[in-house]
This record gives sequence, structure tokens and C-alpha cells, in this order.
Amino acid sequence: MNEELARKKENDLIKKLRDMGSLLVAFSGGVDSTYLVHVSKEAVGAGNMLAVTATSSTYPMSELEEAKALALGAGVRHRVITSEELDIKGFKDNPPDRCYYCKGELFSKLWEAAEAESLACVVDGSNSDDAGDYRPGMRAAREKKVASPLKECGLTKNEIRFLSRERGIPTWDKPAYACLASRFPYGDRIDADKLKMVERSEDFLKKLGFRQVRVRHHGQIARVELPKEELERALACGPRESIVGELKNIGFSYVALDLEGYRTGSMNEILGLVSIKK
Repeated sequence: MNEELARKKENDLIKKLRDMGSLLVAFSGGVDSTYLVHVSKEAVGAGNMLAVTATSSTYPMSELEEAKALALGAGVRHRVITSEELDIKGFKDNPPDRCYYCKGELFSKLWEAAEAESLACVVDGSNSDDAGDYRPGMRAAREKKVASPLKECGLTKNEIRFLSRERGIPTWDKPAYACLASRFPYGDRIDADKLKMVERSEDFLKKLGFRQVRVRHHGQIARVELPKEELERALACGPRESIVGELKNIGFSYVALDLEGYRTGSMNEILGLVSIKK
């Protein structure tokens, strides 16, 4: 990674945000949106911005509490709203473009909050790496006129982590995260009970010390994804028995460890991505 290029991109980002004048940041508490909150505060000032976190069945309580703490630490105004995806028509059926409907609902609510505060723009934390995966939510962002300044300035995830570390932002090494709905194969119906199973399972694995965790819900089967370097530890006698016992207690009949390890968008692997319009 070219560190000077990353800093130049950050300067371009600051200018872009400053030109917006005032803005609302869609704030999940992840690496990208937390960095965007800090830079936005520098660019426009805390009085000209608002960080908004949307809570729902697909957003774990642990993430919400962390987002609150991060906003407080950043010294910015923070608001929590409800955007319940399970109430969106068709969302529970889990079609491949599920995120389009979810983001459309979310962005509409963010604009309502922005207009109530007389803020000129709504921005999200999409980065330039996101263009390499199937992201139907980006279509919703375009339609709702939500800006993605990190992506527009060409900032990659690695560059954002580097710049966050330079600024002392605590999320610089936070594991990547996606909403709990991404744990289900497309076409498998999603409900609150299934989401809670996944949330409890992932929380348990994190308590065992696994930082990057995905528990994919395949009916009676829990398919556990962990970084490849942690697979051996998961298979050791003590952790293995604990994982199997707890996930069965949560409600799964079978527990499988994915030997390919953790990777983003693994549920997209069955899609014909070339033929799907991003």
C-alpha cells in the first residue's frame, strides 16, 4: 500500500466533505463509517453533522452498544432510529436483491432525519473495494441520492484501516461485519427467531476469543466460518466440544466447520454474478 497516496485520498475526502457543508452519516460502528464520522467532524464541524445508527432484528445489540460508545468517543451527535427489515414486503423471503429493499427503506428514513436537522447531504461508508462484490444496496444509494465519499475518493479498506490507525481511531483493526441477514442462503425465509440463533451463536464464538466469525444458517445446520489460521484451534478438543454443545443448545441439530475459512460474501458464491446487474 502506498501510504502517501492514501493520505492524498484523505485530503481529497476532507475537501469533498467540506464542500457538502453539512451532512448525516449512516453510522454502523464499523471500520468505514467510524472513520467517515471522524473525518466528517474535521471537515464540517460537529455542529454540522449527525451520525445515525439504525437498529433492527438484523443488527446485534452488541454492535449497537459499541456504536453508541464510538460516537460518544468521537464527540459527535448520535441518534438511533428503527428500520426493521422484517417489516419490509418481500424481505423475509430473502431474494438475491434483498439488500436493495433494505437500503431503500433505510436511506428514506435517513433523509427524513437529515431534513429534520436541515442537513444538506446523506453519506454512507461504502469504500472502493465494495464494487468488487454483489452489492444491490448500491443501487438504492444511487436512487436515494446518498453519497459514498470514501468510494468516490478511491479509498480501499486497507487504506481506511491505515488512516484510522494514524488518527488513533479504535476501529482500525475491527473485523469486517455485515448484517445478520447475510447469514442465510438466498431463498431461505428469514425470521426473528433464526436471526437470534445466529446472533447468539456468533456472540458465543466471540467470547471464546474468535474475532472474525460468521455462522451461516442452513436450516438445521450451522456452518461456521473462521479465519483459516484459527481453524486448528477450533478443532481442538475443548473448543470443539464447547462450540458443538452451545450451538446445539441454541437450536441447531448439526454444527459444521467450513474448511475454506472465513470470506466475505460466501453466500454470493452460488449466484451467477456475471449476469447480475450491480
